[in-house]
Amino acid sequence: MRFLLDAEQREFARSLDGLLTSCDTPAAIRSWAAGDHAPGRALWARLAEAGVFALAVPERYGGFGPLPLDLSVAFAQVGRHAVPGPLVETVAAAALLDRLGDADAAGAHLPGIASGTTVASLCLTALGPYALDADAADTVLVVDGDTLRVGARPGPVQPSADPGRRLSRPSGGTVLAEGPAVAAAAAHAAGLAALATSAQSLGVGRALLARTVEYVKRRTQFGVPVGSFQAVKHRLADTLLALEFAEPLVHGAALALAASSPDADRDVAAAKVTAGEAAYRAARTALHLHGAVGYTDELDLSLWIRKARPLRDAWGTPAACRARVLAA
Repeated sequence: MRFLLDAEQREFARSLDGLLTSCDTPAAIRSWAAGDHAPGRALWARLAEAGVFALAVPERYGGFGPLPLDLSVAFAQVGRHAVPGPLVETVAAAALLDRLGDADAAGAHLPGIASGTTVASLCLTALGPYALDADAADTVLVVDGDTLRVGARPGPVQPSADPGRRLSRPSGGTVLAEGPAVAAAAAHAAGLAALATSAQSLGVGRALLARTVEYVKRRTQFGVPVGSFQAVKHRLADTLLALEFAEPLVHGAALALAASSPDADRDVAAAKVTAGEAAYRAARTALHLHGAVGYTDELDLSLWIRKARPLRDAWGTPAACRARVLAA
């Protein structure tokens, strides 16, 4: 199995990095946390123009996909720049509607997802009762057992460690489909969501490491940069190794999903736990090496630090993912 990205995929990553670097994502996150979705929706539109959401939608509905590996490339950049919003949930909703096999339902939602005009949130009650950013979504899908409801109403927003993640319990909605096909489509959507979250975690971890390396070059103690201390070098090296080890697992899981491999669930679980733990390690390293300033809300770095742990637990906790790997 080939794990290296090709030239086109690397260029896609560079173009997204350049696009998002030119945007003020910290301001968009803070606005999103305050309930102002306009800056986040502007970012969403730019990602849609770059084709990010179309990667999850089949060509017959205006997309390019489904292309799990290219999605993982895109979501690594989404994580690197900490873009707010239910991006994972939207592509997972696209995967669910595509796999469901209901042409009317797919035709009603997938073109809008591909073009970026439809923001979706998805709640699978088997994994938890909450939907991410349902208050900002154009449509909310809920799968409860083998029943799919659409148009669910968001409940009160719940607090989250990450200010850019707004959770609520959706209720109501219209039954769109029932039966074994719903459960199968939901399992497929959960796999894609876990993969995208793994890639997002990888991007968050790399951003935290890069910012921390830059900081320890500037911060001095005893007249020298703290980055010259051996203990600091070892901490940063361990963080880098964890991220480097996670990346091929994420790409391998994407290829397994694309090929509908019987080992795809195991591979996605391995990627999810490894990338999530690597990002969490990067967050702890960043907090430790930044010292007291790392705790301040005013520091933009805190937006990345506070994102790592929720992503680690979203769409499959470390314990649940390890159990799936061991059971395979």
